[in-house]
Amino acid sequence: MNNRLLLITLSVLLLSSMLPTWAKEAAPLAKDPAVEARMMHLAHELRCLVCQNQTIADSHADLAKDLKQEIREMIKAGKTDDEIKSFMTERYGDFVLYRPPLKFKTLLLWIGPVVLLLITAIFFILNIRSRQRKQTSAPLSEAQHRQAQSLLQGKE
Repeated sequence: MNNRLLLITLSVLLLSSMLPTWAKEAAPLAKDPAVEARMMHLAHELRCLVCQNQTIADSHADLAKDLKQEIREMIKAGKTDDEIKSFMTERYGDFVLYRPPLKFKTLLLWIGPVVLLLITAIFFILNIRSRQRKQTSAPLSEAQHRQAQSLLQGKE
């Protein structure tokens, strides 16, 4: 009886390990592959508003799924890519574009990383220079040298 139970258990484990091989490729949400391809192209150009620096194509957030479905519907309605992007920027602002246009409002998005990098580099250079100045201190005077010797020898 024990051997039979072991054989059944092993058979079930073996069969369950093959389950992933029966899985099929996920069907696209749109019936038309051209609509799906165009939606994915647009989704790579739009930023997920709830994720950290991900496109909505890469995101699995509920908002990203909703935005992808909304893009599909606009494509089916005959909207152009520019009209879809305009709609998204009117609704969510320039931040939704993964590559926002260079204008006064988005200037910080474009030059902000460079400015932060420069500030950090200047900080490190100044910090290194101040440490080098501290290390190149003047040599000990004769009195300081004698005091150090007496401290090392345990005499005061």
